[in-house]
Amino acid sequence: MRDVAVHAGVSVGTVSNVLNRPDSVSPATRERVLNAITTLGFVRNESARQLRAGHSRTIGLVVLDIANPFFTDVARGVEEVANAQGLSVVLCNSDGRPAKEAAHLDALTEQRVRGVVLTPTADISPQVQALRQRGVPVVLLDRRAPGADQCAVAVDDVLGGRLAAGHLLDQGHRRIAFIGGTTGLPQLQERYQGVAAAVREGTGSDEALAVVTPDTLTVAGGREAAARILRLPAGQRPTAAVCANDLLAMGVLQEMVRQQVRVPDDFAIVGYDDIDYAAAAAVPLTSVRKPREELGRRAAELLLDEAAAEGHQHQQPVFEPVLVARESSTARHLSRSVAS
Repeated sequence: MRDVAVHAGVSVGTVSNVLNRPDSVSPATRERVLNAITTLGFVRNESARQLRAGHSRTIGLVVLDIANPFFTDVARGVEEVANAQGLSVVLCNSDGRPAKEAAHLDALTEQRVRGVVLTPTADISPQVQALRQRGVPVVLLDRRAPGADQCAVAVDDVLGGRLAAGHLLDQGHRRIAFIGGTTGLPQLQERYQGVAAAVREGTGSDEALAVVTPDTLTVAGGREAAARILRLPAGQRPTAAVCANDLLAMGVLQEMVRQQVRVPDDFAIVGYDDIDYAAAAAVPLTSVRKPREELGRRAAELLLDEAAAEGHQHQQPVFEPVLVARESSTARHLSRSVAS
């Protein structure tokens, strides 16, 4: 900054004003300083600036699986709000591993981020409370908060599970699989609860629902789950599945097509999240739509409001999902309508 000041013939304070409060400097002086900055290739020391301010111009976003397009869309919503406030987003991927999540939170603490938007692993890390005790707000994303003293943005996944299973029951299915497991992430537990309740009410039996737990919640996990289902005796085999996310649903679809199982005539599939790839699949996937970008935007808005610390009140909005019916579950029904 001293070099810029000498080159422009102004004080260091004037250079600082041009960088931080440009409206306080006359246009002619501002132009002279900016020309000097360009000529010298000056780049401000943002780290030093953050140390003086006590926090950075960044927020952290820690997600479970960046390979899942759901989180890509969520990140877009967070970034939209942050960028509008002149802030940047540091994106971290926990891979659903508590140790990796904790390491990311420690690193974000060291960087003095303004706040963190977090999709937690199964258990909420002690680092979350440590961050909040230091005055760094943490907003939970796609997860309900454990108490009323924290902001969180979630979706009614019990309702989502009910919508998915209810749709398959309406199509005439009486043996349904839930692919994704019943333990671990609370979101998956809620989806299972909704599916189980709908199947029980629709069939009068708990035996009508099978649970398949693949090793991962990925396309490969979906292929694995489909292979397991196809190994069951015909009389015990489900005729449809609700998948815990769209990646699983795409894997199930791939394996069914590979094994020459007709979708949906022989096996119907419903995914969850309604990522863009769901509609673009070889057989467009029925899916439970979550407002992905809106979740990110709302979480970022709550985070920045709390970081401002001016009369902030904790909020925990819960969005309602919507079922989007496509060919992976409805062609059977549509063909009947055409025939009639």
